[in-house]
Amino acid sequence: MEKGLVEQISRIMGDWLPKEASIAVAIENSYVYFKAGELDLRIQEGDPVPAGSVAEMTFKKKGKVERLVENSPLGFPYYGIGYPVEYAGQAAALVVMLPPNHILAKKPQLRFLTGKLEENWRPVPLERVTHIESSQKKTWFYSEEEAYSTIYTLKELRHQLPDYFLPVHRSFIVNINYIEGIARDVSSNYVLTMKDGSLLPVSQNYAGSIRELLGF
Repeated sequence: MEKGLVEQISRIMGDWLPKEASIAVAIENSYVYFKAGELDLRIQEGDPVPAGSVAEMTFKKKGKVERLVENSPLGFPYYGIGYPVEYAGQAAALVVMLPPNHILAKKPQLRFLTGKLEENWRPVPLERVTHIESSQKKTWFYSEEEAYSTIYTLKELRHQLPDYFLPVHRSFIVNINYIEGIARDVSSNYVLTMKDGSLLPVSQNYAGSIRELLGF
């Protein structure tokens, strides 16, 4: 691919993209261009397009892809926007990559969750949600002693919930307004007692951040 042409496109895109953005172009199964922004994923010309990357998703979908990649095969989490393009008759993907905490990567906060209870769907304000759980390949949230299933994954919700929701485990997000108490179990790990009586574990990965956020 003619590098001069790509660099021209990159400069034009730079007029509306933030300086933190990185830009990559892939044709078929390899990258042919990369311009690093604040987030340098160290992509080199000729590198293969890894499975699970936004570039690969764009090729498969043959349409625009926009998503947060937390377990990035490129080594760092990033928010990617992929556009299907064509060059010299070949399918190509133009990918814009941003730091995961960038304002453009953040989706609007949710104000309620719509959950399924038996055969009915019901919108529930977030203030009434005590905690959210990932179990058996489904996501559940709890309110007024009822358990609702939702179409969201825990990863998706983590970035769209208000700041009074805290991840405490890879399978749990809690509403701090419903924490009754915090104690240690026999293995010295923290356990949350919720106001509805639920006991939720705190994993080692989150213990430090929870102590800092809650101030104990």
